[in-house]
Amino acid sequence: MRFMRVGAVGAERPVVQAHDQSWRDLSGIVADIGPDSLADLDARLAGVDLAALPMVDITGQRIGAPIARPRNIWCIGLNYSDHAAEAGMPVPAEPILFTKPGSTLCGPNDPILRPAHADKLDWEVELGVIIGKPALGIAPEAAMDHVFGYVAANDISERAWQIERGGQWSKGKSYPSFCPCGPVLVTRDEIPDPQALAMELSVDGAVMQRGTTATMIFGVAHIVEYLSRFVLLEAGDLIVTGTPPGVGMGMKPPRYLKGGERVTMSIAGLGAQSNIVQDV
Repeated sequence: MRFMRVGAVGAERPVVQAHDQSWRDLSGIVADIGPDSLADLDARLAGVDLAALPMVDITGQRIGAPIARPRNIWCIGLNYSDHAAEAGMPVPAEPILFTKPGSTLCGPNDPILRPAHADKLDWEVELGVIIGKPALGIAPEAAMDHVFGYVAANDISERAWQIERGGQWSKGKSYPSFCPCGPVLVTRDEIPDPQALAMELSVDGAVMQRGTTATMIFGVAHIVEYLSRFVLLEAGDLIVTGTPPGVGMGMKPPRYLKGGERVTMSIAGLGAQSNIVQDV
């Protein structure tokens, strides 16, 4: 299945795509798509004729993040072998973990905010994994059972804050709007191999990143099992799994975002985003 949330900020309503590709209103079945509903969403939709639900014309409507604000956003750093080489850093022996607050989440076409004290704003196209049921100390072979689906995400990073202000990665990753997400949440069954997805990101039409999840060092199943050794993964949690090469920091000379520039990105099967950088 494919889900979206449409409407003004704070007033989004959940929709689902029917077999005829039309979008149908889910609000009569579930109030929202997020931490409080994902665990039993499959059960609620069992036997529901999606084509019988009210049709929603999404033309001209704002598209929100496809999940409501998660309790946790977990992030994996340096998880592509070619990106680690670009950064001049060794391939990590274990997944590098950092976090972003839920307040970073925004819609796939919302502005990316660039505060006045940010001058090294960077982009990172990433596969996002949505947890469907709690996971703590799970067996490796059970990892994918805890995955509800996938989203496209952009791990926006302010490199000066991340690297030059005490070496705390989360500091450079946590400003509001630093995690555009969506447009769709696609269930696990519709993405048979999450390690075979093409990804691309452009700035003002110039391609900066073009890669594939095949070069991830740690795949989705490994990441979910690994994280469950140290943290409780909860329904609705978002895991962003790393980025391929082509980030601004890795260019010679480095190239960072400016106000008014447009960032567009896409992941095969998960749709496209288009965000304007807005100086604030």
